[in-house]
Amino acid sequence: MQFRMPISRALPPRILIVEDEPAIGESLDYALRREGFETQLAATYARADAARAWPTLIILDLMLPDGNGRDLIRTLRAEARITPIIVLSSRESEADRVSALEDGADDYVTKPFSPREVVARVRAVLRRMAPPEQPEPGPVIGIDRTGRQASYGGRSLELTRVEFDLLAALSETPGRVYTRAEFIDRVWGNGFAITDRTIDSHIKSLRRKLTDVGAPAGVIQTVRGVGYRIAATEEALAPVDDGAA
Repeated sequence: MQFRMPISRALPPRILIVEDEPAIGESLDYALRREGFETQLAATYARADAARAWPTLIILDLMLPDGNGRDLIRTLRAEARITPIIVLSSRESEADRVSALEDGADDYVTKPFSPREVVARVRAVLRRMAPPEQPEPGPVIGIDRTGRQASYGGRSLELTRVEFDLLAALSETPGRVYTRAEFIDRVWGNGFAITDRTIDSHIKSLRRKLTDVGAPAGVIQTVRGVGYRIAATEEALAPVDDGAA
């Protein structure tokens, strides 16, 4: 049995700026890069079309020297690409806005505008479009019940019989809180007079052995007044309360 602890790594969004006016394109490029985005400038329809598969989001001027930005929107949507598109236009009429949005644009900004406003709109559109974050698998707690061996991130854990049984019980359901009574039943069985302090001592030793091989300090968490659990998410990185549960 293996239990993976998630670790998230996010790459910066890639923004394609399609704008033939150098002053506007460069101001947007500067503002977005300053906020941590990766950017690419395209001053023509041909260059934008060639780069259409690259961006996370497109900022698109409709009036280009060699084509109409609306054709690029239609091309992307015909290819079933869900890349968000923010239109830039000097046209302010309701009909122009509605037409662009019906073609598949996600937002519409009229000129003149503030680069800060566009950056804010980029963030807003990306928030709406983003799926729930799926963390990458992190290091693994491995439990081999047959061989009674345990590991973390491929590194073997030298555990006593009691420590192994405690870790095996906790790893069955990450996030579930186990009471001391449950530990006594699972690890020692009926007829044993085990004190709370004895369980706390074994848990403390188990935590130390896990951190010695690279586990976060909070991989086993105290739920004060209840018991212990193995953290099921990145909350494993939170500080540990070594006091009694």
